[in-house]
Amino acid sequence: MVARRWAKIVAVRELVAVGALRRIDAHHGEIKSMHTDEAARGRGAGRAMLRHLLAESRRRGYQRVSLETGSMEGFAPARGLYASEGFDVCPPFADYVASPNSVCMTVSLEPAAQSK
Repeated sequence: MVARRWAKIVAVRELVAVGALRRIDAHHGEIKSMHTDEAARGRGAGRAMLRHLLAESRRRGYQRVSLETGSMEGFAPARGLYASEGFDVCPPFADYVASPNSVCMTVSLEPAAQSK
């Protein structure tokens, strides 16, 4: 079973960012897709989406979240965003294979804070 969850951020009734989270196993999730509208880039929507997906990952009990993104220069801002939120480059995971067009990244998560 593949469990996916899509999220979206809407600003003034305009869709500005979307993201999807996929369960790899009970402790490992994948950010399957993330996109920020070009007009909204540089305004924090992508970071807000990434933080939302990481919070949801913690809520699900994932200890690690990984992603695959492009290696080309056009993906440099995305790789920078991921790195700024703690992601490190890693070997291919799940069903991915090494490719000159791809970069895999991963981050270890602290458990979600428990409500008292």
